[in-house]
Amino acid sequence: MYNVMSPNAEEFINHEEILETLKYAEENKHNEKLISEIIEKAKLRKGLTHREALVLLDCDIEEKNQEIYALAKQIKLDFYGNRIVMFAPLYLSNYCVNGCEYCPYHLKNKHIARKKLTQEEIRQEVIALQDMGHKRLALEAGEDPVNNPLEYILESIKTIYSIKHKNGAIRRVNVNIAATTVENYRKLKEAGIGTYILFQETYNKEQYEKLHPTGPKSNYVYHTEAMDRAMDGGIDDVGIGVLFGLNLYRYDFVGLLMHAEHLEQYKGCGPHTISVPRVRRADDIDPDAFDNGISDDIFAKIVACIRVAVPYTGMIISTRETKETRERVLELGVSQISGGSRTSVGGYVEEEAEDDNSAQFDVSDNRSLDEVVGWLIDMGYVPSFCTACYREGRTGDRFMSLLKSGQIQNCCHPNALMTLNEYLDDYASDEVKAAGKKMIEAELEKIPNPKVKETAKKYIHSIDAGERDFRF
Repeated sequence: MYNVMSPNAEEFINHEEILETLKYAEENKHNEKLISEIIEKAKLRKGLTHREALVLLDCDIEEKNQEIYALAKQIKLDFYGNRIVMFAPLYLSNYCVNGCEYCPYHLKNKHIARKKLTQEEIRQEVIALQDMGHKRLALEAGEDPVNNPLEYILESIKTIYSIKHKNGAIRRVNVNIAATTVENYRKLKEAGIGTYILFQETYNKEQYEKLHPTGPKSNYVYHTEAMDRAMDGGIDDVGIGVLFGLNLYRYDFVGLLMHAEHLEQYKGCGPHTISVPRVRRADDIDPDAFDNGISDDIFAKIVACIRVAVPYTGMIISTRETKETRERVLELGVSQISGGSRTSVGGYVEEEAEDDNSAQFDVSDNRSLDEVVGWLIDMGYVPSFCTACYREGRTGDRFMSLLKSGQIQNCCHPNALMTLNEYLDDYASDEVKAAGKKMIEAELEKIPNPKVKETAKKYIHSIDAGERDFRF
C-alpha cells in the first residue's frame, strides 16, 4: 500500500497509487472547477500533492494553462529572484560495470574509449575550469568498484579543493555517483561535498529493471532508497531527477513528486534540486530507440508544474538542451544551468576530437561559459557563482526554512552579485564585463535591507581592488 512515511521504496513510490493518480488526472483534465481550486492552492506557495500536480499537467484548457505558466513564473521569481546558478560537470571516469541500455558507458560497449583521470589530470581539468571562471562542479563517474572505488572519488575531491590557480578556486563540489551505503555517504559528507545527486531514470519498477538488466544498478529498491541512506549519512542536500523519454512521462512525473513528498515528510527536508534531463544521442545510443520521447511543449509544462508543485526546490537543466529550450524554461522554473560543459573524460584540457566517443551524451548547447553568462545578462538574469550557503552551514532544513520565508533574498541576491563581479573582473570578455557591471549597479539598488545593501557595495568595491571571496 502507498505510504509516504514508509522507508520501503515500493510503498513510498507505490505503483497502484501512481496508476490511480493517472486515472484521476485523466478524468479531471477538463474539470475547470477543480483545476481552479488547485491553482488557488498553488498560489499559497506551499506546494501541491502529486495527484493535484498531475491534474495541472494533464489540463488541456488553454486559459488555465496560461494561468499555470504565469504562476510558475511568479513562484520562480518569489523564491529565487532573477538569479541563475552556474556550474559545470567534471567527468572523472567512464569505466562502468552496469548494463544500462540508454547510456554508452554500459559494460557491453566494447568500442567506447575507456578513460580514468589521474590526480594530475584532474588538476589540469580543474585549472581549465577555474580559468573559465567556474566555482561549482558536479563530479560524474561510472559505477565500477575496481576502477572507481569510493577512495578514488574521495581523493579526487581532496585534489579539487586543494587547487588555487590565479584567482580561481572550486568552492563547492557536488557529486553524482552510484547509490552506496550510509557509511560511504558519511565519508562523502566528511569530504565536504555539497549536494549528492542521483537520478532515478524511471520510477516504473518493471521498466527500470528492463533498462538495467545487469550490474548493481539493476537493484531498483536499493537505488530508489539511496536518498534516505544519504540523509542517514548526514548529507542533507540531495538532488533527484528522472531521464524523460525512457518511460511514459506522466508516470515518471508522478513518481518524481512522490519521491519529493517522501523526503519532505519522512526525512524532514525535500530535495535541494530536481533535474529534468531528456534522452540524448551518444556513441551507441540512439534516442529514437526509446518511444517515450516528449515534445518541447510538454517539457516546458513539466518544468512549470514541478515549479508550482515543489516551489522550494532548485531546478537544473544541462547542456543536453538547446539554447532555445533552455531560454524557454528558465522563466518557468529552472534556477541552475551548466555552461561551457564537456561530457567526456578529460574534455576540458583536450579538445574533443571528432572520433572521440568517450562522452556520456551529445551536448546541444556548445557555447562557452562567457557566452552563456552574457546571454543570461542580456535577458535580465544574474549569473551566480555563489556557494555561500554550503560554506555557512545553510543546508538542508536550515536552507529550506530561509528560502520558504523569503529571507534568503538578503543572502543569495547580494552573494550572486559579488560572485558575478569576481567573474567579470577575472574572466569576462570586455562586452560581457561592461554589461555585467551595469547590471550589478542596478541590482544593488534592489536589495531591500539598507545595511546589507551598503555592505554589498563595500564588498564589491573591495573585489574590484583585488580581494576575493566575500559572502553573507
